[in-house]
Amino acid sequence: MIVTFLGTGSGAPTTRRNVSGIGLRFLQAGKWWLFDCGEGTQHQLLRSPMKISQLEKIFITHLHGDHLYGLIGLLASRSLRNGEASPLALYGPPGLDRYFRAIMDVSPVHLQYPLELHIVSEGVVYEDEEVIVTCRKAKHRVPSFAYSVVEKDKPGAFLVERAKEAGVPAGPLFGALKRGEQVTLPDGRVLDGKQFVGAPQPGRKIVFSGDTEPCHSVEELAAGADLLVHEATYADHDKELAARSGHSTAKEAAELARRAGVKALCLTHFSPRYEDEDGDFSMADLLAEAQAIFPATQLAEDLGSVEVKRVRKTVGETG
Repeated sequence: MIVTFLGTGSGAPTTRRNVSGIGLRFLQAGKWWLFDCGEGTQHQLLRSPMKISQLEKIFITHLHGDHLYGLIGLLASRSLRNGEASPLALYGPPGLDRYFRAIMDVSPVHLQYPLELHIVSEGVVYEDEEVIVTCRKAKHRVPSFAYSVVEKDKPGAFLVERAKEAGVPAGPLFGALKRGEQVTLPDGRVLDGKQFVGAPQPGRKIVFSGDTEPCHSVEELAAGADLLVHEATYADHDKELAARSGHSTAKEAAELARRAGVKALCLTHFSPRYEDEDGDFSMADLLAEAQAIFPATQLAEDLGSVEVKRVRKTVGETG
């Protein structure tokens, strides 16, 4: 699982940063998901390792333009793939359906693939055999949602050598033990399959805050996450601006990450006021502000990526 940032600025594009768009790549599955789609997102995709034809789902956090205005153009471009484009699912807050229909009424796009549009509310918004996506309300000037992507635990490895040592003949009994079932050997011995399977491999958890003031719901959603991607529009000395506009400071995001017990924090959605390296407060200062509270913090960069690796337990490890 790799998080790739297509835009890390707030409000409007700059020469250094595009507006919000984050890709989540599932490398083994050959697919990826998009979180928010600000203006210019499809241009950023052309410079990234992600292919628009492999985009499977889009999750919109809220309906402010810097998170939304690239959506219709991206959907239209994906349609130009003709037969290559697979079905696409779109998730977002109330009003996303009206926005989509209004654009289609005025400037219709003839999509060449099935599009499912889901209006989200707090709770599970998607689940399959591998992952669960949950959303919680964030605290912003308009309805806004944070999303968590939680990978389900994978079964432990079958301990082949242990089974051979126990005298288990290869074949169907191996399969039963691998599934954790109880089996009876030809000599009458009864074996518990759980003794022949390694510890489950824990799934990964990634949380995307969207635009939000620090709030308990996002903190709860982020609890124990391997990676929290949290907005940090302002520095702490501009805390009044953050509160007025429904955003977080870098310090506040770091404090939330520490309370939530996450393993790593990546900040994004930066105000352009800190991009001037000769100014009173720089991006390096913003990072230092957060790292003073939560050392495992980094700043997102356009087209930069963060890999979230699976933690593999060894045989016999339970904690």
